[in-house]
Amino acid sequence: MGSRNLVVSYQQQQREAKQKTFVPAEGRNRRVLQDIGNLVNDRVSLQGKKPVTEVVDTAVARDVRAPAATKAPPAEIKKVNEKHRPEDVIVISSDETEKSKPVSRRVSRKGVKTLTSILSARSKAACGKPEDTLVDIDAADVTNELAVVEYVDDMYEFYKLTEVDSRVHDYLQSQPDINGKMRSILVDWLIEVHRKFELMPETLYLTINIVDRFLAVKIVPRRELQLVGISSMLLACKYEEIWAPEVNDFVCISDNAYTREQVLAMEKAILGKLEWYLTVPTPYVFLVRYIKASISSDKETESLVFFLSELGLMQYHAVVKYGPSKIAASAVYAARCTMDKSPLWTETLKHHTGYTEDMLRDCAKLLVQCHSAAAESKLKAVYKKFSSEDYGAVALLTPARSLI
Repeated sequence: MGSRNLVVSYQQQQREAKQKTFVPAEGRNRRVLQDIGNLVNDRVSLQGKKPVTEVVDTAVARDVRAPAATKAPPAEIKKVNEKHRPEDVIVISSDETEKSKPVSRRVSRKGVKTLTSILSARSKAACGKPEDTLVDIDAADVTNELAVVEYVDDMYEFYKLTEVDSRVHDYLQSQPDINGKMRSILVDWLIEVHRKFELMPETLYLTINIVDRFLAVKIVPRRELQLVGISSMLLACKYEEIWAPEVNDFVCISDNAYTREQVLAMEKAILGKLEWYLTVPTPYVFLVRYIKASISSDKETESLVFFLSELGLMQYHAVVKYGPSKIAASAVYAARCTMDKSPLWTETLKHHTGYTEDMLRDCAKLLVQCHSAAAESKLKAVYKKFSSEDYGAVALLTPARSLI
């Protein structure tokens, strides 16, 4: 038993000796969190590269490194650091450290005029005009999906290209039984019917477009002219209105001058001649856009624009001579002249309409002349409509003297 105790005692001493001398591999490179830079230096030195001088917090060094008695004096540490300082050191520090560092001075170029800016300023001074600003009229409708801001410019560019296809040309020469005065009487009556049925404005403009396009391709006797009018409005209502009037409503409004079968037969004839082509850019399509581009337009100015535009619809020569976009732009220009807007025509309007003041002046003069003669005219449907308070009584305004 004694020898056995000696063996056990010897084995126990050997295990204790091994535990004292053995260091786990995973713990050889361990460092405290504040001194994690030492681990990087050890790895660098193992690769045979020149180690980067360690910068250690004195408080951490006091706890982890050698005793304070073995430390080198601060002056000697400073010399060693300066000697082994790398040439390019990227320092990642906190905001507080960066604030304490001196900021390098840079030469400020603010206020320095370049050659381009000088030449631009001289050019503006020579012209004598301030820089015109182009207003983004769709900025407020970016979140409105119904405004289709992404496509609206392309849509109106397409309208301008296709308005030639739906534009009405001189057709009275081929109509032996119809003249311009009869057409004006028909349009005046259709405006009254449109107002009595409380229809959308799009319906009125499309109705007159259908009438003119049909008369341009089909000879119509005088007794059927009113039938063409109510059948065209029936088609326009089906195209534009949510709740379209019935056929019998148009028969009654025409004082039973035509039967239901005649109205439906004329409707079919119109669709056949026009080849079902009803999606056309009328003046109303452009009016909505151009009024929006007018920026400073209010309800009164808007009503005045529609008043002048409907006066233009009654004039055969205006419809034949000018396209829908030009009639709309001229109505906006004439309204601004009537309201003494300043300026009369802006860069924004020029951009969206594609017309200058000189290009619109002749058509605008014609609309203003119609305004001057509206009170004395026998055809008063438009005048009565826009003399009411619902439209701000804009028909009673003094016409633009500069365009008379």
